[in-house]
Amino acid sequence: MSIPMLNKLHMNGYDVLSVNNGPWRVCTQGDRLASFTSREEAMAYAAALPGYKQRAKRVQSQNVN
Repeated sequence: MSIPMLNKLHMNGYDVLSVNNGPWRVCTQGDRLASFTSREEAMAYAAALPGYKQRAKRVQSQNVN
């Protein structure tokens, strides 16, 4: 039995990760944006993207009369 290996970096608000020496992926919390064969390509892509900030959840206001 092998233990999964995770390599994870954080760049410009994005996660750059690789599992078990597989492709490098650039992700947000809920979306995978792209996959690359090298860490350098993935880091360059993440650096070229605009800064990412997770949106706050919207709260519906209630009108009290």
